[in-house]
Amino acid sequence: MSATDHNVVLDPGGDRRQPAKRGTPRSASGGRPGFVRRHRRVLVSLLGGLVALGFFYYVVPQIAGLGPTIRRLRGGNLWWLAVGIVLEVLSFVGDVALFRGVFAARTSAIGWRTSTQIMLAGAAATKFVATAGAGGVAITVWALRGFGLPGAQVATGMMCYEILTYAVYMMSLAIGGFGLYLGLFAGRAPFGITVVPATFGVLVILVVLSMLVVEEPVERFLLRRVDHASTRWQAWWRRVAALPRSIRTGLQAALAMVKRRDPSVLGAVAAWYFDIGTLWAAFHAFGPAPSPAVIVMGYFVGTLANVLPLPGGIGGVEGGMIGCFIAFGVHAQLAILAVLAYRTISYWLPTIPGAIAYFRLRAAVGAAEKRSGETSDKPVSSAAAGTQHR
Repeated sequence: MSATDHNVVLDPGGDRRQPAKRGTPRSASGGRPGFVRRHRRVLVSLLGGLVALGFFYYVVPQIAGLGPTIRRLRGGNLWWLAVGIVLEVLSFVGDVALFRGVFAARTSAIGWRTSTQIMLAGAAATKFVATAGAGGVAITVWALRGFGLPGAQVATGMMCYEILTYAVYMMSLAIGGFGLYLGLFAGRAPFGITVVPATFGVLVILVVLSMLVVEEPVERFLLRRVDHASTRWQAWWRRVAALPRSIRTGLQAALAMVKRRDPSVLGAVAAWYFDIGTLWAAFHAFGPAPSPAVIVMGYFVGTLANVLPLPGGIGGVEGGMIGCFIAFGVHAQLAILAVLAYRTISYWLPTIPGAIAYFRLRAAVGAAEKRSGETSDKPVSSAAAGTQHR
């Protein structure tokens, strides 16, 4: 687009262009906006996350009378906390391996280095925009599109990645919850945090699998809702109507990876269970750890609070986990110390590297887009043109 294109607008009555009105917003210098303006959302999110974290760790203890308990964090076993840090790093490696396995087959641009940058930047974004990882998804989609992947491939790949990731989550809820309630695993089994989440996990799995069979009728039903909805809700219903087909294509891609025994699928298991290992190490740093099944259920039920619109789930996840562990019979002080130590490791470990990765990723995506533009603008040679017409 030429420079003059910024100063014209389309005539509503046709294709003729007219000069734009004066006073159209432009940067003060007439050039590229400054660093703060270009990265305002990231900086505001970072500031908001720091404020929320400070409130939770410094103000809430005073309100709730947890000051002495929080101060005991300094007395944790450093060796066990170091083990937790190592396990958290391995969890991230598993996540990167899964992501690379899903997208490396779609483009050669997504190697280990790029996958690591995307996942680090996405992890940092997730800390500041909880809502089930919406911030991380947005960063990931932007990066993949910048590296030249078509929108359809990005959508299928992202759905495949999410299905493989949350299949482990839902199966763990089902196996752990029913196993505890039926006495197959050691530990107390309150109905509300065993059978209820286990049933939820089974239902989610069945709904996703059903898209292989009922995708078309469900899509037709949802499209009929578009016709009967008010103008305000029609766009929302259209997005919902696109979900069944998106789930089916993502599920087929995920099943194809499983059938060919792609080792990167194990990255989903590693990502979740090394992270749970960090929580297990945090328990050992302050006292005796609960049974493995109790740790797994407390972890997965507690992390459901990530859907709350809190920066990084701060407060929601901690409260959910601590409440679950107390319901499972874990001593309240031990549960508080272990969960806060775990969250300190899991929250901060990827945050600073993730912020650095984000800015490096911006440069890499910009370079990729520039190369793509130069390739598309390059004239086709006569020999190549002759080959194309044969």
